[in-house]
Amino acid sequence: MADGADELRTAVDRLIGQVMYWTPPRWRAASGVFGRTRADLVHDLVQRIADLAADAEGQPRRTVPRLENDLALPDQLVVVTRDLLRASPKQQTMTVARGWVARTREAFTGNPALVHRESRDG
Repeated sequence: MADGADELRTAVDRLIGQVMYWTPPRWRAASGVFGRTRADLVHDLVQRIADLAADAEGQPRRTVPRLENDLALPDQLVVVTRDLLRASPKQQTMTVARGWVARTREAFTGNPALVHRESRDG
């Protein structure tokens, strides 16, 4: 489990390092995924990881609020990732979470085709 947790932390840290200094206009920029801003994609990721954490804890899924200021998105990602790691999820769950983080980063580096293809509940 520790390896999966470390890999997820590393993936999230890399994404946060990529986006933490973005200005509001940069957050509002097109992501490369049709009709979605960069902020939309990161919020989608935050919601997905929050859902995984709720599932791992045996709790109902809750909607993560979309705050007015997109600059809070990296902090939200840190919080939901910590929640997931505290829940001691199965390795498969960690793999799914790392995949979502990787696909989100890919959308910002020019490979948006793979990003969030699944439905939120999928």
